Amino acid sequence: MADWVRGYRRGLLRGDVLAGLTVWASIVPESVAYAEIAGVPPQNAFYAAPIALAGYALLGGSRFLIVGATSAAAVLSASTVKGVSSDPGAVVGLSAALAVIVGAVLVAAGAARLGFLTNFLAEPALVGFLFGMALTIMVRQTGKILGVSSGEGDFFERLAKLLSQAGDWSWTTITVGVAAVASLLLERLLPRLPASLIVLAVGLILSQALNLHAHGVQTVGRIPAAVPVPDLPGITSADWAELAGGSLGVALVVFAESYSIASRFARLHGNEVKADREMGAVNLAVGFFRGFAVSGSASRSAAAEGAGGRSPMVSLVAAALVLFTGAFLTSLFTPLPEAVLGAIVIVAVKGFLRVGEIRRYATHDRPSLWVALTALIGVLVFDLLPGLMLAVLMSLLLFIAYSSTPRVAVLGLLTGTGVWGDLQEHPRAVAAPGILVARPDGALFFGNVHRVRTAVKDLVAASDRPPRAVVVDLTASYRLGLPVLDTLADLAADLDHQGVELHVARIRAGPTRSLSRHPLHATLNPDRLHATLTDAVNALSDGWGTS
Repeated sequence: MADWVRGYRRGLLRGDVLAGLTVWASIVPESVAYAEIAGVPPQNAFYAAPIALAGYALLGGSRFLIVGATSAAAVLSASTVKGVSSDPGAVVGLSAALAVIVGAVLVAAGAARLGFLTNFLAEPALVGFLFGMALTIMVRQTGKILGVSSGEGDFFERLAKLLSQAGDWSWTTITVGVAAVASLLLERLLPRLPASLIVLAVGLILSQALNLHAHGVQTVGRIPAAVPVPDLPGITSADWAELAGGSLGVALVVFAESYSIASRFARLHGNEVKADREMGAVNLAVGFFRGFAVSGSASRSAAAEGAGGRSPMVSLVAAALVLFTGAFLTSLFTPLPEAVLGAIVIVAVKGFLRVGEIRRYATHDRPSLWVALTALIGVLVFDLLPGLMLAVLMSLLLFIAYSSTPRVAVLGLLTGTGVWGDLQEHPRAVAAPGILVARPDGALFFGNVHRVRTAVKDLVAASDRPPRAVVVDLTASYRLGLPVLDTLADLAADLDHQGVELHVARIRAGPTRSLSRHPLHATLNPDRLHATLTDAVNALSDGWGTS
């Protein structure tokens, strides 16, 4: 049982119940809409939601995160499942199996402490991916607003399909959809009201009263009562194998989305979230109850906190309400216009259109701009999963590019402080006479050590008077592999040919052990290895560094 249950204080109950009602008010309409995005019947939303909420409340690592169906998880689930089979009868089992695999991947990654890997999904790549994903979802849902099908294919093909059917647009459906979007956007004026639930309720009432279905407005239709019961995904071993590849991308986004939200609330409230506990067991449980992949929701989590929620009891209250809704109230959704669901989804994903962030990259960081745009265009042209893989690739390329080109700073002594600083950043710093003190601004590894070697040689060649010694500050390197040690040995030989000694300072304990087993150690030891830069300069300049 979760630790918070034993220490739960009764004084939190009122706020948690109100927050649970708020979560229920948003999760019911959105989950039905996201079920359609995932390609599964609406009742599957009522299978997944209470299991996800209760499971995370008891097993999750955040007191504030609310989990369930989200646009990112739903659309990635649909893309992955579609790559295996387009048979509507197989989608439910495939979606549930995908949730199981995603859960297993996250559990295994957590056991192996691999949560840190999401740090390599660069923020600009994620911004571009989510921007493209939001546009893709919007163009798909726009078909519901217009009363026509958006067809198949990428973003541009679907957009062209919608425009080509302009003569078939249903103006009654457009009126319903535009009115729903406008009403949802008014939530900014009345932030404490559950706008999506109100719009859903009004849509149901007007659809029934005006018989909108008879006027050509597509409705959800009958939703069977939905009580979650255990059910093994009935798919073949070949289907399990095909789903495994796409599950990695889904797992990455599910974890990154959930952990980033949980971390944000943890920082606000002075808590910590363990990266390796997030979302694995919850997706496993959802998959065994005919659900589909779930993730953390930023909007619901913020709404719950704003309503006074302070513990996972919020999720348990919401789970009970959703369970009651699925068991007894699904028949109420029969006349719900599809345009209303489309409007709920479009407004829900508009937050991913971070135009201001793209503009900020364009003004201050062009490399990040190109990474974001590459990920965005990749999603629009190649679809979501290929776009996600392109975003990951761009993140890795960005990391490699930054890591492989460290700047080599020339250091000088800040008079009277005993501190060494970059001569470019500290104009009052004084360089040691006849000595070049150099610091690679980054850890050395096989991908950048040759650039550092060249940079040091260039600095020596550019000096008005060739220095008699070069001191390399290795404080940023926590490990020195053989390629690094070999290249440093080559640098020592290069400098020796010019009559310049290579000295090393501030080498850490781990690299020291590696160095002791390498021939370079004989070249440096004992006179050219120094604990500090001041020690190195003092040994070479008769105490200049302390004068």
